[in-house]
Amino acid sequence: MDFILDPFRFISDMSTGLTLAKALIALLLSLVLCTIISLVYKVTHSGRRYSQTFMQTIIIMGVVVSLIMMVIGNNVAVAFGLVGAFSIIRFRTAMNDPKDIAIIFFSMAVGIACGLGYYMVAVLFAISVCFIIYLLSKLNFGHKPPRQTLRIVIPETVQYEGLFEDIFALHLEQYDLIEVETVNMGTAFQLEYSVQFKDQSAVRTLIDTIRERNANLKVSILMLPRADV
Repeated sequence: MDFILDPFRFISDMSTGLTLAKALIALLLSLVLCTIISLVYKVTHSGRRYSQTFMQTIIIMGVVVSLIMMVIGNNVAVAFGLVGAFSIIRFRTAMNDPKDIAIIFFSMAVGIACGLGYYMVAVLFAISVCFIIYLLSKLNFGHKPPRQTLRIVIPETVQYEGLFEDIFALHLEQYDLIEVETVNMGTAFQLEYSVQFKDQSAVRTLIDTIRERNANLKVSILMLPRADV
């Protein structure tokens, strides 16, 4: 009886070996490609908050998604079971940069391609999108000089409408008066402008020129843009 079953066992062992080999290739390829994605993210990152954990998450997400796609295959029951299992997970960390969300989806897409066995597609997709990300970063695509906050104190007796128009036209690309309030027990006004400089090196010149016109009262510039402007 054993001599009849031996060929089937051999075929089963070969099938299992091939499946494990494919799984190993998919996981290793996903690991390599997602590592490249994380390195490109590190090189092109320009935000204020850099997270080592996020770089590791990029790699982990790609590998995990690759494994999930291999487990699911064409099994609808397993797919619904995984959806139910993942529904209990709650993500508490909010992403402040939309680019971070795009990078996560990028790594997941690579993981999906690897898990489904589209190895060449995964490689070409990862390389091309990484090149696009790097190129956009080097070209500084979409950059716009930030708007800053300019505060000027003037005497109560001075009319502020149009008082600094000529100075602003000379040094600023854009400017908007966003707030007027009384200071120094009502003896002066503080004007707050949202401004964009033509040349950032002209800050000192602008301040000196304004002080000649506001009776040498306080002039301040917030170098970082206000979050609500």
